[in-house]
Amino acid sequence: MSRIGKTPIKLPKNVKVTVAEDRTVLVEGTKGKLSWVLPLAIALRIDGENIIIDRGNELRTTRALHGLARALVNNMVHGVHEGFRRDLEIQGVGFRATVKGEYLDLSIGYSHPVLFKIPKEIKLVVTDNTKISIEGIDKHLVGQVAADIRAYYPPEPYKGKGIRYAGEQVRRKEGKTVQ
Repeated sequence: MSRIGKTPIKLPKNVKVTVAEDRTVLVEGTKGKLSWVLPLAIALRIDGENIIIDRGNELRTTRALHGLARALVNNMVHGVHEGFRRDLEIQGVGFRATVKGEYLDLSIGYSHPVLFKIPKEIKLVVTDNTKISIEGIDKHLVGQVAADIRAYYPPEPYKGKGIRYAGEQVRRKEGKTVQ
């Protein structure tokens, strides 16, 4: 049995989980609500303060979905209760970011400013013109927004310029030497 799949999910007091007839799991908490459709061979039951994910058969695909379903429901519970956060840092002379309405304006060395449309479910805060904080209740969306912003100018190994995750170590390379 899947070690991840058989682990029960602790349900916080202010989080409510319901399963509809069409297998849709709805998780509501203080930060918002999320929904996801369970795969066919996977069942969810609430046992007091725990959520337990069961599987209907021992097929290879069902065993794979067992751990996945448990991880996704756990992320939903954690997201509506506490939320998720990713931090980015911009390094480089003259590189900066600002929030203008529903867009993130990045000045990162190109001849034009780079505009990134902020999704409605995401809260984005820029501090010191070089630190970007991305917050939301959907772990996948928070990580995808952070990856999309980082992809505009990933850190380069020679000078270290670019957009990186907070605490990310970039392996530096030595430049060319003149003989």
